[in-house]
Amino acid sequence: MALCLKQVFNKDKTFRPRKKFEPGTQRFELYKKAQASLKSGLDLKAVVQLPPGENINDWIAVHVVDFFNRINLIYGTMSEFCTEKTCPIMSGGLKYEYRWQDDNKYKKPTKLSAPQYMCRLMDWIETLINNEDIFPTRIGIPFPKNFQQVCTKILTRLFRVFVHVYIHHFDSIISMGAEAHVNTCYKHFYYFIREFSLIDHRELEPLKEMTERICH
Repeated sequence: MALCLKQVFNKDKTFRPRKKFEPGTQRFELYKKAQASLKSGLDLKAVVQLPPGENINDWIAVHVVDFFNRINLIYGTMSEFCTEKTCPIMSGGLKYEYRWQDDNKYKKPTKLSAPQYMCRLMDWIETLINNEDIFPTRIGIPFPKNFQQVCTKILTRLFRVFVHVYIHHFDSIISMGAEAHVNTCYKHFYYFIREFSLIDHRELEPLKEMTERICH
């Protein structure tokens, strides 16, 4: 039986609380604007475009945080099917393997299971988006000069979650009735990163055929 979206995105299945925008801030207003556009049924290619007069870094920041929340929820739902036994390597089929490096505990690219990789990835992103020096929330505090580079790295690694979920757990997505919602989230993500050239096209190769099929 298909699950309703409330079940598919049950907060109890997530790794961590959602990162939220403070009401009254410009970032919160931008977030509301983006969500309103999404719910209006507008073409996703149009939805991701920078609104006139808005700061591009604010727009990117809002979307990076929102994609983190959404993709974290998607993987949280899949996590019972993604175990040390089923996924001993973080991969995207036989051709692609992703190793973890964080310049902290893992200073060199290290082979991890998919669950271990995902856990470290979500912790790493959460630390970054809660860092006021990287994602400033106070008015008048500028973004760092390397802000878009940091976002590129975050989004590149989040894309790998899609790669793993689609290639290794697509049957589970279908059985839970979540295919349409996950596809919409992927299309939104894909159009956004293409609109602002935020991920190297080579990173997109694992899902190239699927992307050509669903992202017209």
